[in-house]
Amino acid sequence: MEGRLKQRILVVDDDPLIRGSLYEVLRGQDFDVEMAANGAEAMDHLKRREFQLVLTDWKMPQVDGLNLLGHIKSNYPDVTVILMTGFGSVNSAVEAMREGAFDYLTKPIQPEELEATIRRALSQYAPPFDSIDDPFAGIIGEDPSMQKVFSIVRSVAEVPTTVLLEGESGTGKRVIAQAIHRADTKRRNQPFVEISCGALPETLLESELFGHVKGSFTGAIRDKQGRFEVADGGTILLDEIDAFSQALQVKLLRVIQDRLYERVGDTRTMRVDVRIIAATNRRLVDLVKAGKFREDLYYRLNVISLRLPSLRERQRDLPMLVNFFVERNSRAIGKTVNGVSEQAMDILCRYGWPGNVRELENMMERAVILTRHSRLEVEDVPEEIRASVLGGGRTESAESDGAPQSSEQTEAEAAADAASLKEALRMPERELILKVLAEVRWNRSEAAKRLGIHRSTLYQKIRQLGIQD
Repeated sequence: MEGRLKQRILVVDDDPLIRGSLYEVLRGQDFDVEMAANGAEAMDHLKRREFQLVLTDWKMPQVDGLNLLGHIKSNYPDVTVILMTGFGSVNSAVEAMREGAFDYLTKPIQPEELEATIRRALSQYAPPFDSIDDPFAGIIGEDPSMQKVFSIVRSVAEVPTTVLLEGESGTGKRVIAQAIHRADTKRRNQPFVEISCGALPETLLESELFGHVKGSFTGAIRDKQGRFEVADGGTILLDEIDAFSQALQVKLLRVIQDRLYERVGDTRTMRVDVRIIAATNRRLVDLVKAGKFREDLYYRLNVISLRLPSLRERQRDLPMLVNFFVERNSRAIGKTVNGVSEQAMDILCRYGWPGNVRELENMMERAVILTRHSRLEVEDVPEEIRASVLGGGRTESAESDGAPQSSEQTEAEAAADAASLKEALRMPERELILKVLAEVRWNRSEAAKRLGIHRSTLYQKIRQLGIQD
């Protein structure tokens, strides 16, 4: 949203390639990022500027990640620390959590995991929204399906009711949850806290939600606030609510009904005043029928249910979203790209967008980075999207003499043509992947992000196309 201060992250790693890659990924997510080559240099950065989060390597010469963590917890207790290492083990994770790390990531780091972890870590720093009058500022939604969503958001804003957000992945459930928080005049200046429930194992999820007391389990060397406690007075978003175990579902039901809970290992009951927003890309009613989700909890969550429309249901918004992402990305990388050609826009509007707005956003970023034109043309649209919309097939050769052919000849030639066409189509894709890999120094995670595909898909294409480093 415009008007917000960027949250500042310090990346600490003695490997310049990893350090640079993390810098590019985090800058792409609109964070203010600084880098340090070792723990001692990181300490100097911390003296000069205020950071919300430090992302540090574990194994470094002189001052390693654990020593840096101890220094931060002693001198900058409000700074959140995430440790990274290529020597991952359960014992290392426990040691990191025991020393006060927010979380622990094992290299090679998945961009999706990194983003989810940082979002959870920084949720406690969500700024107040008292200066924002329009809760939907910055959200493109002129289509009637989105206007209906906005209308419901306005209706529920002034009552503390629980809200259930359902919809496909990438439809903007987090954005709408934030809009509900901003529209609530009582809570907008209080914390907006989110947690991705599917990203944590059950044992850690309970502690993250409700907190724990010192000695409650191995590694619990101090009391810890849970997300509900941090969100007191504000709003908590429980993303991927379908990941809750049966035991946690019972505890959540109690919080919704009575606003009461206990920290892990504590006998004291705590009370919380918080709006609960649950989100899922699955239909909870189907999970209830399958016996995987408690019926009583479902009805408590389903007081107000909002189904977010997919991008293919928002045809009026699609051209505006396309132009918005083109402008934003061209401005971010300092490149002049003025919109999209009529033919390219036609293809984009006819595509089904199974990944919704998130897929569109990634695709437009890649297109703006790679285009050689002053505006995006058809050739800038990824091949798989063009093929999906335009289809393919054998056309008559202009040099054909029109002589009749046997069915056996026709089938054989069709098969040969199909094979050659397939190879021809693969070549631009191979060249594109090689170009992006070279630009990011063969960082496959970053390459997948720029290409707008999952990393596993990129690995598969590398094997299929015979690409070698």
